[in-house]
Amino acid sequence: MDQELRQLLNKLESLADDLRVFLPKIVSIDWEHTLAAKWRYHETYSTFHPIKNLETYDLEDLLEIDQHKTALINNTELFCRELPANNALLWGARGTGKSSLIHAILQEFGDRGLRLVEVEKNYLTEIGVLAEFLGTLPYKFVIFCDDLSFDAFDFSYKDLKSALEGSVVTATTNILLYVTSNRRHLITELQRDNETSGTEDLHEAEAIEEKISLSDRFGLWLAFHPFDQEQYLRVVNHWVKKLANQYQLSLDMTEDMRKQALQWALNRGVRSGRTAAHFAQHWIGNKLLERTE
Repeated sequence: MDQELRQLLNKLESLADDLRVFLPKIVSIDWEHTLAAKWRYHETYSTFHPIKNLETYDLEDLLEIDQHKTALINNTELFCRELPANNALLWGARGTGKSSLIHAILQEFGDRGLRLVEVEKNYLTEIGVLAEFLGTLPYKFVIFCDDLSFDAFDFSYKDLKSALEGSVVTATTNILLYVTSNRRHLITELQRDNETSGTEDLHEAEAIEEKISLSDRFGLWLAFHPFDQEQYLRVVNHWVKKLANQYQLSLDMTEDMRKQALQWALNRGVRSGRTAAHFAQHWIGNKLLERTE
C-alpha cells in the first residue's frame, strides 16, 4: 500500500512539473537600479522592460495645478509610509499635466523605494498576476496606465473591474494604481445615457450605473482642466525664462511674444502646460537661430 501511495505521489509531482511549464513566468529586472519599467503579459510568461529615457519633470515646473500636486504628493507619502492610501484617477484635457505629475512624483519619491510599472490597457485585466509577484518585493510600486478609456461598446471594462476587486490586488499592500484618462468615467457616454424621462427603463439605468462604477474603484479623483489665458501665459513665461537661462539668453515677456503664444495655443485648440512648453521651445529656438546669423 505504501509503495502504491509513493508511486501515486511521484506521478502527481511529475504531472505538477509538467503543468508548471504552462503557468505564467515573470522575468524580473534589477529594481534597485531601475525606477520605471513597462510590463508585458503573455500566456506562459511575462516580462519587465526598463524605461531608460523616462520623461521626468521637477514638481516646481508643473504650474497652475498646485492642489493636484498637494493631493497626489500626500497620497504617495501615505503609501510610502505604509499608511492607508488610495488608487488615483487623473482625468481631464490633454496636455494639462496628468502624466507629467505622476512622473514627477516618481522622481520625488524614488529614493524612498517608489517604483513605477507602466501597464497598457489590454494587460490590466491580468493585474492580479502582477500584484502577486510585486507583493514579494521590498519596494513600493505605482502601477501606471496612461490614457485609459473604453469605447461605449467595449465591455472589457468589466474584466478590469473584476480584476481590481480581486483578493490578490486588494490584499497587496505595496501597490497602488495611478491612471490617467480624458474621461471622468473612463467609458464613452452615449447621448442617450444622459437623457432622462419618466419612462426610463430600469435595466438601462442599471447599465449606465455599471458603466460609471469602474471609476468608483479609484478613491482619489483629480480633475485637470485647460488653463485660462492668464494661467497659460504664466506657464509660457516660466518655460521661456527657464530655457533662456539654459542658453544664457536675457528675455522678458514682450507683447509680441504674448500674441504669438496665444496664437500658438489657438492653432492647437488647447491652452495647457504642454502647449506652453512647446511654444517656449519654438520661441527660444528661433531666438538662438537669430543670434547665429
